[in-house]
Amino acid sequence: MSEETPGFEEKPEVPADGTPEEPKAAESEKDEAAPAGDASAAQDVALLAQLDQARTALSERTTDLQRLQAEYQNYRRRVERDRITVKEIAVASLLTELLPTLDDIGRAREHGELVGGFKSVAESLETVAAKMGLQQFGKEGEPFDPTIHEALMHSYAPDVTETTCVAILQPGYRIGERTIRPARVAVAEPQPGAAPKSESSEGDASSDKDADAADNG
Repeated sequence: MSEETPGFEEKPEVPADGTPEEPKAAESEKDEAAPAGDASAAQDVALLAQLDQARTALSERTTDLQRLQAEYQNYRRRVERDRITVKEIAVASLLTELLPTLDDIGRAREHGELVGGFKSVAESLETVAAKMGLQQFGKEGEPFDPTIHEALMHSYAPDVTETTCVAILQPGYRIGERTIRPARVAVAEPQPGAAPKSESSEGDASSDKDADAADNG
């Protein structure tokens, strides 16, 4: 059994060139860390590029959705407008066919012949027509309007200052703002050469003043 000589310790082996191995290991770790950092930066750039692409795609899809929604809203409004127009045309067509019957009812009422069961039926028909939007117009004494009146008779009158409806020969009818038949009327115009009432009144008043002044003088 061999005995160890006291006072001597084993020393680590040193390479022939005398350079410790630990610094070389540290340099290798640095060399390995550098490529890892470059790879991480490249990955971040790629992720940012993908994020920009996703944002661009989202913006395009949002724009497309907004355009489709606007087109759909316009389509709904157009369909609703067309539906209302078709309904108004259908109602106007139906009520136009009923106008001769309503005229007969009006003449019967004027002559006192609207009595008994016929009166009840006539009033029911008039009520239904009114509910569907039919409105009667045309009154004596109102100014003549060629857009809603049709003049069948013409005369002159000294007591009018403008063309006036003096008789309603056949009432007019409208649905809302649409005229389905103009009122057929007799009109009267001011007498040719007649001075307007306002001027004649002023002339009479001035004559009276001159007469008073002469009397006082």
